[in-house]
Amino acid sequence: MRAPGLYTNSGTGPTLVPLDIGHGDYVAVTDPKTAFWALVRKDRLASSLSDAALLDAYRLKADAFARELHELRFGLKPSAVYVNPTERCNLNCTYCYIPEGMRWEGQHMPADRLIAALEKLQAYFATVMPAGHQPRIIFHGAEPLMNQSAMFAAIDAFKDNMVFGVQTNATLLDDHALDFLTRRRVSIGLSLDGPRAEVTDATRFTFGGKSVHDKVLAAMEKLRGYDAWSVIATCTASNLDQLVPLMELFHAREVPTCMLNAVRCTLEGARKVRPDDGDLARGFIAALERSHTLYLETGRKLVVANFANILLAIMAPTARRLMCDISPCGGGRAFFALAPDGGMFPCSEFIGLEEFRGGNLFTDVVQDVLDSPAFRLVTERNVDRFSPCTDCAIRHFCGSPCPAEAHQMNGGMDRIGAFCGFYEEQVRYAFRLIADGRADDFLWDEWDKGVETSFAFTRQ
Repeated sequence: MRAPGLYTNSGTGPTLVPLDIGHGDYVAVTDPKTAFWALVRKDRLASSLSDAALLDAYRLKADAFARELHELRFGLKPSAVYVNPTERCNLNCTYCYIPEGMRWEGQHMPADRLIAALEKLQAYFATVMPAGHQPRIIFHGAEPLMNQSAMFAAIDAFKDNMVFGVQTNATLLDDHALDFLTRRRVSIGLSLDGPRAEVTDATRFTFGGKSVHDKVLAAMEKLRGYDAWSVIATCTASNLDQLVPLMELFHAREVPTCMLNAVRCTLEGARKVRPDDGDLARGFIAALERSHTLYLETGRKLVVANFANILLAIMAPTARRLMCDISPCGGGRAFFALAPDGGMFPCSEFIGLEEFRGGNLFTDVVQDVLDSPAFRLVTERNVDRFSPCTDCAIRHFCGSPCPAEAHQMNGGMDRIGAFCGFYEEQVRYAFRLIADGRADDFLWDEWDKGVETSFAFTRQ
């Protein structure tokens, strides 16, 4: 996306870029280098771009904004690990980013090995995290409950020193597993792609082709009232017209938080169900609007976390909770992934791509792996350095995700991800919500607690 309109440069800066957000009264104006933005009335655009008082006020803050953004992009240390306790999964989803062979006959990590891995991770985090802060361990997959006994032993061994989460397809989430996880306050993420079985079954099914839809619904019912669970829906060409009823289902089941994730196109199978950017944006925004209507009707929010993160990227960049929508992304910086054999990867999305194996937790020093060429491929990806991102007004609200799909689908780290147009429309929609005073309705309650206003300028 190249921002429309004129570029105004006053002396040594700033360079302000107008961005049509599709609003009747307002346009956005951004400084792409610092992620500064302002909303101005369309009938005052020309005068605002030449407003000496505004430019002088911003110029005084520009260096501080640039330093803050640089620290967010390049100064973070890992505080979380996505741990794959097994390569195996009992599902054969169309869009999975883990190769089918690994999911069918891959290895488990034995309990003693998994506990040893967490010991090494705990020792590493003690060197980079502030005192009193606990690292987050997310058991991920493949399907982590395929290796339930090892995972549960590790949680019990470190429950006082680490914060745990598990992302599961829910098919193995029986009463015993639910009781164990909820009693230990483990956050639980499920996956469901449709409001009806025939929608879910289009992309999510067992190796034998059987439906898992009803098992997920049963798990959701049992989790009702637990405050630390969420549901991920993967948006594909198969379910875009069902996102609104899916949001209605989530709301009716009292899901606290959900994600409507565009399918990651790292592997060929996912690209077969890749939706068109425009169709995805329309279905996605319709689902968000439906969630808002339900909130107004009931007083109960259903936050769509990945869109809330886009809003935060604009309104309070350092308050964002996810690190996919920034460049470099969080892979290898805010978190990394651990494979069952001890292999370390920048993110779970790269497991199965051997060129991104940075080393092994059991034989290498963690910091050396983080500094390895394999990790630097990801951590040094910089949207300021390649087109079209370098000319984009929203590049620091979007981040050109995802590096794995950019590399595998589009040919390199200096390429855009799979859904450039979709992210552009998300940002335009987010600005419209801000202009209309509705943004808070799409964010977590008290999201701004502790957040300070760093720049305010009004012209009567």
